[in-house]
Amino acid sequence: MQFGVCLHSKIDDIDLVVRAEELGYTAAWFADSQMLWGDAYACMALAATRTSRIRIGTGVSVVDTRIAPVTAHSIATINVLAPGRTFLGVGNGFTAWRVMGRKPARLSEFEAFLDTTRTLLRGEEAAFTYRGATTDVAFQMADLGFVNVTDPVEIHVSAFGPKGQRLAGAYGDGLVVSVPPLRSAVERCLANVAAGASEAGRRFDRATFQLTTLTSVAVLEKGEGLDSDRVIEQCGPMAVMAYHYAYERQRQFGVSPPPHLREHWDRYVALVEATPQAQRHYRIHAGHGTYLHPEERVFATPELIGMTSMVGTPGELADKIRALEAAGLDHVMVLPSFASRYRALEELATKVFPLLG
Repeated sequence: MQFGVCLHSKIDDIDLVVRAEELGYTAAWFADSQMLWGDAYACMALAATRTSRIRIGTGVSVVDTRIAPVTAHSIATINVLAPGRTFLGVGNGFTAWRVMGRKPARLSEFEAFLDTTRTLLRGEEAAFTYRGATTDVAFQMADLGFVNVTDPVEIHVSAFGPKGQRLAGAYGDGLVVSVPPLRSAVERCLANVAAGASEAGRRFDRATFQLTTLTSVAVLEKGEGLDSDRVIEQCGPMAVMAYHYAYERQRQFGVSPPPHLREHWDRYVALVEATPQAQRHYRIHAGHGTYLHPEERVFATPELIGMTSMVGTPGELADKIRALEAAGLDHVMVLPSFASRYRALEELATKVFPLLG
């Protein structure tokens, strides 16, 4: 099993990437949400110059907040600084678009974006559709070293639904999800990827394809439970993102919340809808994955943390990780709260990594 860290992109916090490399983490995923954090590509450039082994990429870049040729050129520029260890994570922009009061990209737009980006990163000419017109585009001076499209840049597709996961099989080198720590969830994801690869006439090579899950992690101290203030601070922001996601799905598609959110659902909806409609897109994603909004602490229950995060004693976590690896999970991307980011990485690396061999 490999481990990475998802960073709240902050340009003066590159020490965290340096420390992650020292601790044995294999990847640094820089979050790319323009209204929440700093610029992911600027942060990656600095990280590339201060590290030598850890893989560097977006966690994740977003369809059409930067058009496909710009995304390709940005990540290919990072690949000049970190050749062979640069990757591109890309999703349809659940938060990046929602926090601006806009809907994420449609599936057809997602597919076109992936197709154009992948082709350009291979150093080939790509079809690019914009404002209803399609033209051919290609990097003109790659041979002068402005971008690096010689060393491969892996594409990791972020998708939670089956149709998006099929796109990972058709266009990607990996899939990024946020699944419960259950074997059945891992197996469903891989089945969707395999189906997408087959539909695209592409060989699904399980030996090279990487399945990544985004989660928060807390190593319990003796006598500590999931209701401790420390665990809630560390894992709560990730846990309540489930409410953010479910509320947006209900608002756009009329989808009912999942069973594990229903007990407190009406209370959560009332809280959000106390904010006027014109500003509600801010309130829904307040603190998103970064800190636990004080009004939402009540929703970060031990049950929800247990479902959305990996929490346990060192031995329990090692057993969970081995089971997930056996099911087919390749990579755990750790998203701690901003306040606990250094502590969370240290405790996992020093207390659990040694048990995994």
